[in-house]
Amino acid sequence: MGFDFNPTEDVSVQALRLHAKRLEMLASNLSNADTPNYKARDIDFRAALAAATEGGPPMKMTMTAPAHLGGGARAEPEMIYRVPSAPSLDGNTVDAQIEYAAFAETSLRYQASLKFVGDDFKDLISALKGE
Repeated sequence: MGFDFNPTEDVSVQALRLHAKRLEMLASNLSNADTPNYKARDIDFRAALAAATEGGPPMKMTMTAPAHLGGGARAEPEMIYRVPSAPSLDGNTVDAQIEYAAFAETSLRYQASLKFVGDDFKDLISALKGE
């Protein structure tokens, strides 16, 4: 029986990647809080994680050398636009308080996912060492 370990299929790794993507979007929203007509963007994390882990096969990559790993890259999460509670007169839909709160929550979730991935690798190393 062969050993088939593909860390890109792990839910924790997918969650980590999605949290990082969401942090990028939230940071972009905050940096454009004063830009006229800027529309706040986000991702639906639950839907994106479901699509990344169960949403069918990943996109296949072309293997150009026999040493390349199999598998493939996942599609980017679908970007959605945040519905403003009170849009500004200049058309900007960024609410800094909502963005800061979402950024703080996502940062904590990112750190938790990072810990889960680190623990998985520690367990794998321990198993390989026979501990």
